[in-house]
Amino acid sequence: MFQATGSAPGSSGFVNVTDLKGGKVGFCAEKGDRKLDAVFVKSLEETPYNFSVTQILPFTEAQASTSGPGHHLNLTALMSKQGCNAFGDLLCAPGAKKIFEENIDGGLTVFCLANDVLKDFMPKYMNLTAEEKVSLLWYHGVPVYQSMTILKSNNGLIYTLTTDGAKKYDFTVQNEGEDVTLKTKNVTAKITGTLVDEQPLAVYTIDKVLLTMELFTISPTPAPAPADRSDNKNGCGRLVIVVLGVCLGALLLV
Repeated sequence: MFQATGSAPGSSGFVNVTDLKGGKVGFCAEKGDRKLDAVFVKSLEETPYNFSVTQILPFTEAQASTSGPGHHLNLTALMSKQGCNAFGDLLCAPGAKKIFEENIDGGLTVFCLANDVLKDFMPKYMNLTAEEKVSLLWYHGVPVYQSMTILKSNNGLIYTLTTDGAKKYDFTVQNEGEDVTLKTKNVTAKITGTLVDEQPLAVYTIDKVLLTMELFTISPTPAPAPADRSDNKNGCGRLVIVVLGVCLGALLLV
């Protein structure tokens, strides 16, 4: 922006952008000692082909978060210690756990299920194909760190680890008082607890399995059964007999 004013001499105002380890991006001025003193945190607003607004942190603070628990945390072990070991065991399915772990460094939010919640759903889960099982597990992960503060302040659609082109696999975050709910076309789940909420990882417990419309369809409410036609026919037959009887009786009197 300084360069755009036309008042910047030489390369003053140029920014050096460096791709760092762990999926981080560092920034520093082009001139001077070129010390990376800021790091990319997240996108705040973007306008295609125009400009974007991003949030950055001092580099030392970013380094601290990079070396935090997210890099050394065993996701399934964390769940097992806090009553979600059944869900953690499901994540060990081929192809499922790897995607979760690969996204931790760049930011990850997981909505997991306590053992008692998952128990009732297991018969339906076992009827899914291997690919559908992985898609459902990925559906409970978001490739962005979402703190509880962010979830409570932002309502709207969220895309998941399963989102891929035409297959949206999204759900809606909706605040209801102090509660945060996750709404799919099939079910509304509520966040009931927090296992960890420290950048770059957040793991929350929810009270229902998130049933995505791509895998589960809503059964239509059956229409009321039509009246039994045989009863109507019998009723009409009895009426005809009564009428004929009255007519015959009148003829005999005459």
